Formats: sequence, structure tokens, C-alpha cells
Amino acid sequence: MFSTVLKYMEMAMAGKGVSSEGQDAMENKHLKYFVRKIRGLPEFVWRTIWKVGREDPRRAIHSLKVGLSLTIVSLLYLLEPLFQGIGQNAIWAVMTVVVVLEFTAGATLCKGLNRGVGTLCAGSLVFLIEYIANASGHTFRAVFIGIAVFFIGAAATYMRFIPYIKKNYDYGVVIFLLTFNLIAVSSYRVHNVLRIAHDRFYTIAIGCGICLLMSLLIFPNWSGEELHYSIVLKLEGLATSIEACVNEYFRDLENGATENKSSDDPIYKCYKAVLDSKSNDETLALHASWEPRHSRNCSRYPWQQYVKLGAVLRHFGYTAVALHGCLQSEIQTPRSVRALFRGPCIRVAGEVSKVLMELADSIVKRRHCSPELLSDHLHQALQDLNTAIKSQPRLFLGSNHNMLAFAAATAGTQKPEKNSGISLSSVKTDTSALMEWKNKRVSDQSKDSSERKTLRPTLSKIAVTSLEFSEALPFAAFASLLLEIVVRLDLVIEEVETLGRLASFKEFKPVDEIVVTCERPRTGKNGGFRTHLPSEGTD
Repeated sequence: MFSTVLKYMEMAMAGKGVSSEGQDAMENKHLKYFVRKIRGLPEFVWRTIWKVGREDPRRAIHSLKVGLSLTIVSLLYLLEPLFQGIGQNAIWAVMTVVVVLEFTAGATLCKGLNRGVGTLCAGSLVFLIEYIANASGHTFRAVFIGIAVFFIGAAATYMRFIPYIKKNYDYGVVIFLLTFNLIAVSSYRVHNVLRIAHDRFYTIAIGCGICLLMSLLIFPNWSGEELHYSIVLKLEGLATSIEACVNEYFRDLENGATENKSSDDPIYKCYKAVLDSKSNDETLALHASWEPRHSRNCSRYPWQQYVKLGAVLRHFGYTAVALHGCLQSEIQTPRSVRALFRGPCIRVAGEVSKVLMELADSIVKRRHCSPELLSDHLHQALQDLNTAIKSQPRLFLGSNHNMLAFAAATAGTQKPEKNSGISLSSVKTDTSALMEWKNKRVSDQSKDSSERKTLRPTLSKIAVTSLEFSEALPFAAFASLLLEIVVRLDLVIEEVETLGRLASFKEFKPVDEIVVTCERPRTGKNGGFRTHLPSEGTD
């Protein structure tokens, strides 16, 4: 907006092709637009704030917890008795709260313990180096500290490349490097280095303690619960998108292609959350492994199985993406042809959706799936689809498939002649558009290249649509993707059963009520379990 206003202001000052009346009208127009935007800015800000809080009320609670934590830790500076006991090192407690207090308890535990252990290890190593440096004399002291900084820095940095350390303790190694260098280098000029390390460690411990109390005791948000319900949302989203895709494909429209191709398409939103969840699942699983809440019999909860299940769901989601792409294809099967297969396809999609919703329900209730998860209805729907496709061979083979079969049978009996071939009327008809385009291309070699690039896509589309089997070919792709979804469904069921076995889900009982409905994904007990969390990277 501002760049546009500046552009027209420069044009007005330069006087390039714009009359004085036109300049005044243009300036008034953009001035009104600017004033209208300024007036609507408070409403826009309020709508954005309300939308963010309404999507997940836990965000507002977390913001209040951070504010309260900063207020408490600031008392080390504001209260005179506390400030006299700690001094300027109280600022490290404030910094610790800012960088350690995260959205979930697992993330806070991970960063807090990493920061505490890293500081403690760095301080202990500095004490050892300081003792050796003092014994070596004042001249050799600077050389010894420099050599120690070099080797410790290089070794710690190299350790960050080890996959296990990078995944679990990268933040702790960074804090170790920072603390070690600050204390080791400053010890050369400051003689009371033990007091500095002592105060710094205690202030960091105070900050970490406040963060842990806020995360674990006051409205805690668990990474394990976040990961658990994110898998549920993925299953429900895939169930919704697959059924919606099939219903949209067979909807009674004049134009087979869907009109909504933007990112606001609800089908797109359902499977997009699945495809973009890899890094989020791995981060949540890492943080959940630090939480003691789900530990049973001193054994680790199988959080990595959730990550594996998420990977299987992403591969399953790729097929849903391809199925959605059939709705936006440039070449569509006519409504009359699609109507022949409408019933079986909708039944197959409905049964797949029911299975996915039952899997989601079993994960929510932490119970094993029903033994009759794959009912005979899905098998019968597949049989009906197979029968419907076999009943319409001309749609897939073309009206001249008998002539082609006859030509193939008689080709071996005829003696081939040099520079001669079999001429079929159907082949000639199907390739006529391509030959016309080729002749036109040869005759127009002298034309501009940009014109040829403009004509080429149009002529290619005409040539493709002239093919005799093109009417049924898009539906064949759609049906094959639908069958691929059914095949990949077995992999999803297998991973869910493995999760139930490793996580000790309760056994399924026939008296358990199973209600499978394709509805809007559940939002959870605290206002929604979202997969998008605040930044949890290394600070």
C-alpha cells in the first residue's frame, strides 16, 4: 500500500505522462484508500487477536503464565534484600525465563534441564582449568586459558554433529559453550571467579525452577497429549477429505472441474495438516519423552510409534492429494459416464472414511480396534465397482476395439511390404489433430517464437481431447487412486494396532459403543489440540 502511494507520488513529481487533473484525482483516490485502511486497522488487529485466541484458548493462558513468571523473577531486581544477595547476576534469571518457558511442559523440561546441566558442567570444568592455570604461573596462565578455550570449543562443537546429541542435547551443549567461555575468559581479569560462577548458577537455577513450576503445576500443556490428539486429527481429516473428494467428483455440475481451487478449499485444509506434520511430530515426540506423566512400570512410552504412524498417514495422504487433483484436472469425464459408477465409488469412500474414524476413536479412548474393523461392506463396494467397470468395456477400450483386434489377428497373415503399413480409420481419426498441428508448425517456422509458445498448449489440448478413450481415461485414474487408498488402508490399520500393543491399550469389548460419524474434527478438552505450536527451536 505504502509502496504504491510512493510510486504515484514520484510519478506526480516527475510529471511523466500524467496531467495535473489526473494527478489530483489519483492522489485523492489513494489518500482516501490510505485513510480507509488506517480507520480499519484497529478492527483488523482486534479480529486477529480474537481469532488466535479462539483457535486455541491455551495460548492466552500460556501468555499469562509467561507474564506472571517474568514478574516473579523480576523481584530479584526490584526487591532490595534480594538484589543485595544476588546483585547484577539477577539478569540471568530473567533471561532463563524468557528462553526456557515454552508452550508445553515437555519442551520446558527439555530446555530447562539442558540449560541447568550445561551450566553446571561448564562451571565445574572452569574450576578445574582455573586451578591448573593458577598453579602454572601468571605468564603461562593466559596461554593455558587460550589453549583450553580452543580445545573445549572445538570438541563441544564437533559433538553437536553427533545425531543423538544434536537431537536431544544440542541446546545444553550451546549453553555449555557460552557459560564456559564467559567464565573462563573473564577469570583472567576478575579474581573472584568462583563467586561469579556461584551466583550465575543459582540465578539460572531459580529461573529454571520458576519455569518448571509454571509448566507442571499451573494449567500444564503436555507434549504427549498434543502428539496423541494430533494423530487423531490427522485420521479424522483424511476421512473427511476422502469422502468429500468423492462426493464432489460425482456432484451434478455442468462443468466436472471443481470451482474452488484456492487454499481456502476445506478438502485442501484437511490433508495439508497431515502433509506438513513431519517436523512437528518429531519435535513433540522428543519433548514428550522428557515428560514423566506417561511412564508406566519404569518403561518409556512408545512416542516414536506415533512418529511412525504419522509417516504412514503422510504416505496415505499423498493418495488423497492425487485424488483431489482429479477434481481440478483440465480433462474431465462427462457427467453421464461418471453417473454409471457413482454408487460404488461413494460406497467405497464411505467405508474407508468409517474405518479411519473408528481408528481415530480407538486412539482417543486408548483401546484396541474392533476385530470387525474391515467389514464386508467395503469388500462388497469394491466388488460392485469392479462389476460396474467390467460392464462398460467400450468406455475404456474405445468403440473400435473390435477392429483393432481384427487388425492384430490378420497382421500376421499378410506379407509386409517395404515402406507400407496398416492404415486404420480410427488411428487416422485420432491422430488427425496431431498431424494438422505438425504441418502448421512446419509452415510457420518463420513466425515469432513467442507466438508458437502461445499456440502450443492450445493445440496440445485439442489433440488430447480428440483421442477416443480420453473420456474414460480421467475416471480410470480416479478409480485406480480410490483402490490405492483401500490398499494403503491396511498399512494404517497395522500401525495403529502396533501402537495399541506397545502403549498397552485396553482390550476391545463387544459392549463398547462405537459411534462413527464424519463430523468436524474434535477440538479437545482445553479448546483444541493444534499441531501448530509456538517456536520451540534452540535459542
